[in-house]
Amino acid sequence: MAESDGVVQGSCDPAFGAVREAFEANFAAGRELGAAVAVYAGGRKVADLWGGTADRRTGRAWDAGTPCFAFSCTKAVTAAAALLLAERGVYDVDGPVTDWWPEFGAHGKDGATAAHFLSHQTGLPAFAGPVSAEQAADADATSALLAAQEPEWEPGTAHGYHPFTYGWLAGEIVRRLAGVPVGEFVRREFTGGLDLWIGAPDDVIGRAARLAPGGAENAGPAVPVADRAVLDRLNAAAADPGSTLIRALGGPQPGRGGFNNPVVLRAGWPSAGMVTTAAGLAGFYRDLVAGKIVRPETLAEAVRPRVYGPDRTLVVDTSFGLGFQRPAVMFDVPDAARATAFGHSGAGGSLGYADPAADVALAYLPNRMGAQLSGDPRARALLDALYASLG
Repeated sequence: MAESDGVVQGSCDPAFGAVREAFEANFAAGRELGAAVAVYAGGRKVADLWGGTADRRTGRAWDAGTPCFAFSCTKAVTAAAALLLAERGVYDVDGPVTDWWPEFGAHGKDGATAAHFLSHQTGLPAFAGPVSAEQAADADATSALLAAQEPEWEPGTAHGYHPFTYGWLAGEIVRRLAGVPVGEFVRREFTGGLDLWIGAPDDVIGRAARLAPGGAENAGPAVPVADRAVLDRLNAAAADPGSTLIRALGGPQPGRGGFNNPVVLRAGWPSAGMVTTAAGLAGFYRDLVAGKIVRPETLAEAVRPRVYGPDRTLVVDTSFGLGFQRPAVMFDVPDAARATAFGHSGAGGSLGYADPAADVALAYLPNRMGAQLSGDPRARALLDALYASLG
């Protein structure tokens, strides 16, 4: 493994030197403050790179153990926990959730299934009212709000991204049927050896990278769409404070410090609350592909697209399996990976990714926030470099 020089530190197999070059190019172009990327190929770590500044207030450098908030990359880990319980026969993923959450049947939601929860078909893309970071830390209260809420569409009849509510729907599968919060379950069952936390302890919070606003270098279209009509619809939704897009992305409110707020980091929102290193998140996908978390047949069924097409929240086309994004406008991947890749991106540019056909896993975590809802050019450059290395 070749050692990196300059702002980028860590190691990279020479055969995957294109990944190191792309990572260095992101820094050289001024697109990064601090960041990390890790890649596994054939179960072997072939790149573990980091660089830049973890906290621009203090000048603290990003090092090998620096964890970072990963936003919606969390959803894939929460899904894996729910899928493991289904694999064990604890519940039926296609059965009614009222079998184990009777209160959820209010307002015509009695036909909702766990599969609807995991594939963004529940009809609850946004909370009906404001929710604070402190309220969101109380999973009993937050899930009760959703159980009592009227859906915006009948569960199973449409799909629309549930950016935050997903966590208190899919997460409730774990809380009710395993009896512990998602973060505790995943560390007990399959991530105990990885630097990955949904609900970070104070020592992890203290050394985590601090998120910072993006600069002009990271400005660009919200999604990689060339269709003018689609862009017009997206821009209209983004400008309308009453649109599903704005309502869904607007809450819960993280409070003082935004998503650097320790209240959020400790709470471990199961939708967007994970703190992890790039090596930890890539290791999760490595283990998932290797059959170490759920059986291969369980994973194959989980990544089968359950929905594809126009998203009621995000306007553009999305595709979801059971908790995992599949290639579409909102999960942009190289052409060679479109049939088999899966994973989950996160706000600001973070990405967790796997391609079983190529036997690769990749994770990328930046602390300078990108402006794109999806298709962050920094992450895409790393994916392109990975596939160029594979030939």
